[in-house]
Amino acid sequence: MNILSELPPSVGIGLKPQHYAELLDPVSASTRSSDTRPAAKPGWVEVHPQNYFCDGGPPHRWLGEIAQHYPLSFHSVGLSLGTASGVDRGELGRLAALCDRYAPASVSDHLSWSGSASNRYPDLLPVSYTNLALDHFVTQVSVVQDRLGRKMLIENPSRYLAFAGDEMGEVDFLHLLCERAGCGILFDINNVEVSATNLGFDPWAFVDSVDPALVGEIHLAGHAHEDHPEGALLIDDHGSPVSPLTWALFERFVARSGPKPVLIEWDTDVPEYPILMDEVHKAQSIMNAAAGCADAETSYAVA
Repeated sequence: MNILSELPPSVGIGLKPQHYAELLDPVSASTRSSDTRPAAKPGWVEVHPQNYFCDGGPPHRWLGEIAQHYPLSFHSVGLSLGTASGVDRGELGRLAALCDRYAPASVSDHLSWSGSASNRYPDLLPVSYTNLALDHFVTQVSVVQDRLGRKMLIENPSRYLAFAGDEMGEVDFLHLLCERAGCGILFDINNVEVSATNLGFDPWAFVDSVDPALVGEIHLAGHAHEDHPEGALLIDDHGSPVSPLTWALFERFVARSGPKPVLIEWDTDVPEYPILMDEVHKAQSIMNAAAGCADAETSYAVA
């Protein structure tokens, strides 16, 4: 099987249709911005493969062109690894066909479930951290990896409630999953802030407990904030800039891990391309500082 990730240790963005043309011509994008830095490109791009399960048409024409210029990451949202009946083999077959077509550098999904025997839900629902759930996840991740012929990454979830019967912590669950299934971790640091605020645990201790050797990709995103009589509630909506706490947690982690593939994840209220690239530049600057590089421009492509 392939290594955990063949993505470059630089900053990528989630591919959105409104940025297709600008990704292929970043110089024209820079002329519409007041930014005086050279026109920059992300180091790679990530897509939700379910958006490309069609056979052809404009999505594939754009993706085919972009794939000639950027490494691709496939971040699946549909395998529903935690479903009791197991992975949907039809879904897995379509993902495998897309991987054969584009040969992405990395494939990932979530520590979650989103379907039952007769229903599909538009959400990534958390699992209980029990030995039984761990056994199930090990089996399902192994099914996917065997079908794809590669190792995959599993993302830590954003949580709003905790299960009363948990038998281990989230990090222990992820570490054991990696040990037994041979997968890696997609470390979403925004999800740490969201879950820590909602459930009342220490995000710094969480970040410090994750083994960097198991992390093949990092996600950074924004979230919505709601105030309630019981306290703050954070919603993982990927609709705003990365928060100060998530930036600080990221800086803390990469000081220990060194450079990793990092994604700026922005899925709702998607901004103009130069605004997204400002977030890319900030993330790259933090990684470069951790690695001892003075010039942030040296670690990602400049047009």
